[in-house]
Amino acid sequence: MYFFLLFSLKWQVIKMSNLKNVFNYTVLTIASIVSVFPFLWMVVSATNKSVEVTKGRLLPGSHFMENFRNLLDSTNLVNALMNSAKIAIITTLLAMLVSSLAGYGFEIFKSKTKDFVFNFLLLSMMIPFAALMVPLFRMFGTISQIFPSIGIDTMTAVILPTVTTAFLIFFFRQSTKMFPKEIIEAGRIDGLSEWGIFFRLYVPTMKTTYAAAAIITFMSSWNSYLWPLVILQSPENQTVPLLISNLGSSYSPDFGMIMTAIVIATLPTALIFFFMQKHFVAGMLGSVK
Repeated sequence: MYFFLLFSLKWQVIKMSNLKNVFNYTVLTIASIVSVFPFLWMVVSATNKSVEVTKGRLLPGSHFMENFRNLLDSTNLVNALMNSAKIAIITTLLAMLVSSLAGYGFEIFKSKTKDFVFNFLLLSMMIPFAALMVPLFRMFGTISQIFPSIGIDTMTAVILPTVTTAFLIFFFRQSTKMFPKEIIEAGRIDGLSEWGIFFRLYVPTMKTTYAAAAIITFMSSWNSYLWPLVILQSPENQTVPLLISNLGSSYSPDFGMIMTAIVIATLPTALIFFFMQKHFVAGMLGSVK
């Protein structure tokens, strides 16, 4: 009798556990479908004609190459991709250097006012970028009169306001808290300068943090739309988001061609995240290896 009750209780526990697993997997499956469906619909729509896209066709077609040729013929896609790549790569490299230096300095070096300055810096995250566009545009308009090469309608004007962000500085400072201080002391004992400690000890050790920050910065810069829309005025300087926006604002937009452009624009960021996702997760968790 005792064995029967024990077996029955164990069976009830297993049954409840299985029901819980079924519920969890059902919820996760639904969430996965909802998350992936827009991307799949975008890829499928890139293979169909505009009429079929508007009808909501969910089956792959055979018009991808036709849409791609129309896209190349009607737009300067290669130039837009090159512009976006230049802006994203330069912004990412400069942001990694400047923001990591700032985060490292805020955490390692001692000062009575550094916490006040850092808190004041964090307050800038509360200011929406839309509120800064007019002052920035006027500032670059004034600069254009003196140095036209870094003024309005230049890539420099797109890059400079996004090189340093409060988020990246905060991110690097929080990650630096986990950086072993013994390494810094050992470097100083060995005669390394502060620059040598940073570039020869800190940077290689914090590679996962750099990877996570680089992914975030590259994706943000590649997908940036509002500020390039304001500051870039000539067609030869337009980026991929601006090109896609122009396609969608025509009188009779070709949705198949638009979806093809979106697929092409999505590939760089998707591939970078796919190949660096392990470093991204490790960096976001603040791991130091």
